[in-house]
Amino acid sequence: MSLISDQSPASDATICFTEEQEALVVKSWNSMKKNSGELGLKFFLKIFEIAPSAQKLFSFLKDSKVPLEKNPKLKSHAMAVFVMTCESAVQLRKAGKVTVRDSTLKKLGSVHYKSGVLDEHYEVTKFALLETIKEAVPEMWSPEMKSAWAQAYDQLVVAIKSEMKPSS
Repeated sequence: MSLISDQSPASDATICFTEEQEALVVKSWNSMKKNSGELGLKFFLKIFEIAPSAQKLFSFLKDSKVPLEKNPKLKSHAMAVFVMTCESAVQLRKAGKVTVRDSTLKKLGSVHYKSGVLDEHYEVTKFALLETIKEAVPEMWSPEMKSAWAQAYDQLVVAIKSEMKPSS
C-alpha cells in the first residue's frame, strides 16, 4: 500500500491522511502540548536508551559532563524537535504535505546528512516517538492512533531525506 499518490501532472505528491487519523493526532497533541518540554526530553532519552551510540550524532553532547536529563542544550533541542514533529503531523491532512518551512527542511536535510544519520536512526526515533506518545496519553492510545502517528512521522522522514545532500 502506498502512502503517497500522484494526483497531478506536475507530480506533486498528495498524502493520504484521513480525517480520522488527523483527529487522533490533533486530540493527542492537544493533550501533550503543555508538557512538550518534558515529553521531548523523554523522547530523546528513549532514543539514547535504545541506541546509546546515537549520542555521537549530537555535537553538543560530545564532551559534555552534564547528565543527559539535565543537559540544557539537549532539553531545548529535544523540545524543538518534538514540537516540530507533532506540529507537522497536525498539519498533514490540511496541507496535504509535510509543512515545515522549506529553509528548515533544507537545513534538517543538510544537518542529518553531515551527521551521518542512517535509516536505522529514523526507525529508532520512530519507535521512541510512538512509545513517548503512548506513555503520554495512555487513555487515548489505540492501534489507530499508533498508525496515524507512524504515518505522519514517516512523511516527515521522507521530506527530510529528500533534502539529505551536501549543502551547496
